[in-house]
Amino acid sequence: MTLALGNVTFDCGNANALAEFYAQLLDRPVDPEASAFFATVGQTSGASPVLMFIQVPDKTPGKNVVHLDFHSVQWRDYVERAISLGAKHVGDFDEYGQQWVTLADPEGNLFDIGKE
Repeated sequence: MTLALGNVTFDCGNANALAEFYAQLLDRPVDPEASAFFATVGQTSGASPVLMFIQVPDKTPGKNVVHLDFHSVQWRDYVERAISLGAKHVGDFDEYGQQWVTLADPEGNLFDIGKE
């Protein structure tokens, strides 16, 4: 059973614009089909971790706007493991062709564990 760091995710106002900034900084292209709502850098090239940008309507005060996304074939097992170690379940999601669970670590920092 392995858990891998899949994405570093940025909540932002314009996903494509922020992805363009990091793509230019890293000298990598923004992945195809980027939009103001969702964009990635490194997914099609196989880079790891992938930088993922998701538009949020309002950056929530107190919420970290950059968070880690882990993924595994046994992702549900890792969700349970994280909870047993002190993480709190925040929510289940199925968006952008991906499934994941958002959790908060013992200090309240959000992270995701998703389906590989």
